[in-house]
Amino acid sequence: MNIAIVGAGIGGLALATLAQRAGHQVCLWERFDQPRPVGSGLVIQPVGLAVLDHLGVGDQARAMGAPIVRMQGHLPQGRSVLDVAYRPHQPGLALHRSALFEVLWQAAQAAGVPVRTSTAIHSATLEGGQRVLRDAQGQALEAVDLVVDASGAGSRLSPLHARPLGYGAIWGTVRWPSDTALPFNELRQRYQGASHMVGVLPVGRLPGEPEPRAALFWSMPASALDGWAQTDVTAWQAEALALWPELHPFITQITDTAQMTPARYAHGTLRRPFEPGLVFIGDAAHRASPQLGQGANMALLDALALFTALQHHPLQQALPRYAAMRRWHVRSYQAMSAVFTPMYQSGSRVLPLLRDHVLAPCAQLPGIKQVLTALVSGNMLPPLGGAPP
Repeated sequence: MNIAIVGAGIGGLALATLAQRAGHQVCLWERFDQPRPVGSGLVIQPVGLAVLDHLGVGDQARAMGAPIVRMQGHLPQGRSVLDVAYRPHQPGLALHRSALFEVLWQAAQAAGVPVRTSTAIHSATLEGGQRVLRDAQGQALEAVDLVVDASGAGSRLSPLHARPLGYGAIWGTVRWPSDTALPFNELRQRYQGASHMVGVLPVGRLPGEPEPRAALFWSMPASALDGWAQTDVTAWQAEALALWPELHPFITQITDTAQMTPARYAHGTLRRPFEPGLVFIGDAAHRASPQLGQGANMALLDALALFTALQHHPLQQALPRYAAMRRWHVRSYQAMSAVFTPMYQSGSRVLPLLRDHVLAPCAQLPGIKQVLTALVSGNMLPPLGGAPP
């Protein structure tokens, strides 16, 4: 099959590698002059690691990342209101996006995936039974059997109209300090209500560097993100340190607002993530806040599900089969994200009380702890429902 994949992100690179190895004619289209990652740290959950292992890059990813065995969140007084542990021998893996991109890019290159850069795809029209890629001027670039939109939240092809969330965050990458007591195998967060959240995620090392790194993030209203560049860094540091004094060796490495990148979030899902000869994966198909740490995993699982469907069914049946395989896993995590996110990122005064005095105690009850472990691990439901053995 002749396949055009739009977007050299996590899902696009994974699918391109699998499809090229299987003998499909693949071309990966990327709007940047040089494909590159966007963002800071992320967590690959056990289900996502299984996809990386399937691709043959799991060990390389583990060598660059930091195993995460627990997620903890505290109030300023030190009281724990979030404590979720991974299963023994099945940790999450925290990585910088550049490290994950590097291992996936190298796999795609080794597979011989052709890449066309510096070209933004603006449409993929159905003409004579094929999809025709066109640029901003409407010029036809390629006619293919299948177009896979893996171009993320900025997709020009996806019909998804996601609902912007009221809170976003600023993210930055800093050196992991030698004088911190924070563990290098846990995600730590500190909350004040739901309107203030700061976190530290160990992310292993960057490509070509030996030093361990951390991702530092600070939650803020989306309406304030545009003004971040004019923020007084010293005043921001003082506010964050008042909330969490142990942050000092991390946050004092930030001396300029340009070191922290604003990120906006949205929520939405395509009810039907495909059209004839056109299919959507990753953020082009569904978007949510990163509160459950599933974004990169969803893209990897989408790529594997689509590839699996194409291997076992003709094209017309493969696309609905892909959608069916991912439907309930995606919907369940979208629903959980919609429920939990306002408890940690919102202007609500009631929801943090519910989080602190109901959810946190209940989370330690037998049975509930196992459910939360399955939730963060990404396998609360089968990630590829009804997949062929």
